[in-house]
Amino acid sequence: MDLDGQIKLGHLLLQDRKCRSCRETKNLVEDFYRTRKDRGAVASSYSYECKECTIRRILDNKKCSNTWEYPDW
Repeated sequence: MDLDGQIKLGHLLLQDRKCRSCRETKNLVEDFYRTRKDRGAVASSYSYECKECTIRRILDNKKCSNTWEYPDW
């Protein structure tokens, strides 16, 4: 039985993190994406931007602005 892994996981579930975009404090496990799945259940494997802000940022960057015009030679 791995007691160290259970203790670390228990401490992780009680941890909150402040989002770098919206500055709201949210639950680390439920509201943040994991970026490094190979590290296990440590706080550093989660991103610093919440899921809502990440989705909003991705959608804003995907919007196409058709400002390209044919060059006038």
